[in-house]
Parts: sequence; structure tokens; C-alpha cells
Amino acid sequence: MTQPTDIRREDQQPLLLDLFSCAGGAAMGYARAGFRVRGCDLAQRPNYPFSYHRGDALAYLAHLIATREIRRYAFVHASPPCQDKCALTVGTNASQGWGGTHVDLVAPTRDLLEKTGLPYVIEQPNGRAEIRKDLTLCGEMFGLGVIRHRNFELGGWTIERPAHVPHRGRVRGWRHGRFYEGPYVAAYGNGGGKPTVPELQAALGITWTDVREELTEAIPPDYSEHIGRAFLASRTLEVAT
Repeated sequence: MTQPTDIRREDQQPLLLDLFSCAGGAAMGYARAGFRVRGCDLAQRPNYPFSYHRGDALAYLAHLIATREIRRYAFVHASPPCQDKCALTVGTNASQGWGGTHVDLVAPTRDLLEKTGLPYVIEQPNGRAEIRKDLTLCGEMFGLGVIRHRNFELGGWTIERPAHVPHRGRVRGWRHGRFYEGPYVAAYGNGGGKPTVPELQAALGITWTDVREELTEAIPPDYSEHIGRAFLASRTLEVAT
């Protein structure tokens, strides 16, 4: 029987598993950092820029663990749904009685990631998702046209926390009947002065999809490129020492 390829060989780029991959915002950043990327998402994602498995992300991860195929990978990124605890749900939506019952997959995702024995990242937006905020990134740190705060829990490795950069102004759009100008666009929803699709693409640094729903869910590739480069640098330092 053919044995799984050891992706840690020096002549190969390390292989990364991108769970709940959506349209590939995180994936593109990791690829730029030096990974080969394979995704997994429940929805059909024709715009995903790399190979991916369509199916339930946790079932797929469990399968990879059971078959030991997970040993092909060097790193796992996961962006599990947690709409019931994101800032919009627990804030505006809850106050207005909007929304319904949402799923929280953070804990079961973490449980499976721990079983892989691999270093990993769990990504979540601001809110009450129960993750360690080992790292928080903001668009202003990378000179982007969105603020888009995202928190990251790191499993099995560490990273230096960059200082938060003060915002240059407001997010452009309507607030309580008044229109505000600003250097950032609102990368969520429709109406209320929300940006056009081309504006979203430019603000996020994403060019390979023009689907608004995919753009509003994506993290900027600059975030995951920063994380990926830090991880690879930490492993290089470990080998050197």
C-alpha cells in the first residue's frame, strides 16, 4: 500500500488544510506565505482558487484523522460558524429581535483539531465566541480599506501580538439616518451606503470572486499571509536551534 507523502520534506511546500473555506480569503494568504492549500466547505465554491473537498468540514476532518491521511498536512486553519455569538447577532440583531437560532461549531472544531496533533488556527470575528484571542488583526495594520477585526486562537504554537493601529476615521455609510464618509467600507450586508462589489474587492484585496456573499464573509488574505509567514519562520527557527 502506498504510504502518505511526508509533506515536511525540504523539497516540498508544506500542505495546509483550510476548513470552512468559503471562497478562499484565508487560503490565498497562506498560499502567498508558502503553503500548498486544500480546502473543505459544505457549499459549492466554484470560485475557490485551490483544490477542495465539498462536504461537512468536521466529518471530513474526522475522516482524515481516522484514516491517518491527516499526516499529510503540516497545519490546519479553521473558520467555524459561530453566528449566535458574533458581534452583530449579540448586538444589533438581538436588540431588534432579529435572527434565529444559529449554530456554534467552535468547541467541536477545537476538539477535533486537538486530536490531529497538528498546529492550528481557529478564526472568529469579534463577539462572544469562546476562543482564546491569542492574536487580533485589523485591516488598518495592513493598510486595507476595511477594519474587519478578526481574532485567532493558536493551537500548538505561538506568535508575537502586533500592536493595534489606530483607525484613520469612520466606516463609510449610513448610521441612524446620517451618512458618514470615511476611509473604510462596510464589508457586510446590503444597503445603507454599502460598497459596490468592485469596492469590496479592492478593500479586501480579493480579486478571484465577485460574489458579494463570499466577499462579505472572507478574511483579507493579508491576515493569513501574516500568520502563515510567522508560523513558517517559527519552524525554521526551531530547526536552526
